[in-house]
Amino acid sequence: MSKSGYRIIGLMSGTSLDGLDIACCLFEQNNNTWNYKIEHAVTCRYNDEWGGKLATIHNASAYEFALANTEYGYYLAEKVNEFIAEKSITAIDLIASHGHTIFHQPEKNFTFQLGSGAAIAGRTGITTICDFRSTDVALNGQGAPLVPIGDTLLFPEFDYCLNLGGIANISFHSNGKRIAYDSCPVNLALNQLAQILGKKYDNEGELARSGSLNNTLLYNLNNLDFYKTTGAKSLGREWVEEFFFPLINSIEIPVQDKLNTVCEHIALQVAKSANTASAKMLVTGGGAYNRYLIERIKFHCKAEIIIPDKQTIEYKEALIFAFLGLLRFEQKNNTLATVTGASTNSSSGAIYWGKI
Repeated sequence: MSKSGYRIIGLMSGTSLDGLDIACCLFEQNNNTWNYKIEHAVTCRYNDEWGGKLATIHNASAYEFALANTEYGYYLAEKVNEFIAEKSITAIDLIASHGHTIFHQPEKNFTFQLGSGAAIAGRTGITTICDFRSTDVALNGQGAPLVPIGDTLLFPEFDYCLNLGGIANISFHSNGKRIAYDSCPVNLALNQLAQILGKKYDNEGELARSGSLNNTLLYNLNNLDFYKTTGAKSLGREWVEEFFFPLINSIEIPVQDKLNTVCEHIALQVAKSANTASAKMLVTGGGAYNRYLIERIKFHCKAEIIIPDKQTIEYKEALIFAFLGLLRFEQKNNTLATVTGASTNSSSGAIYWGKI
């Protein structure tokens, strides 16, 4: 089953609901080292129908939820087929789909990413791997973060890898082991605050820059119980809605001040995890474009902050989920117990065969 090269399409939809990232990635193995190239990539912005559905489907009936799982799978397949035709891509080995996280409650041994793999494989004819988190959760792990094995094997030149998406996650080596965890909410909080002012997001952090720091709110955010726990930990929409937003909503200050304070909170939480001098930290995800947030991270963090090219910023997670699909297809571990807290490493993901 193993071979030296693969062409894989990775699909990623993050909690910030920016859109569907599609990346066609070429992987080649030389002397047990994997090299990669993102050959083509695109982001498909969600229309109002899908954006609204993904934001609210957790409140739907069982019938509506099951139907949406299939319909979203067909939507993913449609976008992949359009992408393949537009870019004239041939010889695709696999599709690796993260899906869209609707529920993430590892404390209940439960996580769910919307988007039927059977629907994707059926409509594209390409073998599809999905549901990357469930096996780890069944092994009493957090099911997140999953990108650290990709950080280790594809980005070994960096001491830290930080992704600023809907939620921040960071990974690094410590005492010979890969350690990683979700750090704090980022765009999941910042975008919702910006939308109060009629903006989809805070462009380059200018709204936050115009605000003032509120020390009471900052203190309350920094003292949430999540930040006092150590070891494997992850965040989901549910935690943000139950604990983070109520603190933000409990204080009557201008939205710009809330944005400023949340940026300061994020910067402080990142600095707690990556404050080693002479270290290099790769920063990707939509938050890498928030100039004010990056300035605050640089202010608090001793590590050198590296902002890569646009393609890596936007498609690193799609790239790594393509790589996780490769490892799953080769029946190799793609989930690390040192990261998730599971009882063992695992090769996680459900495989739906395409045309054979």
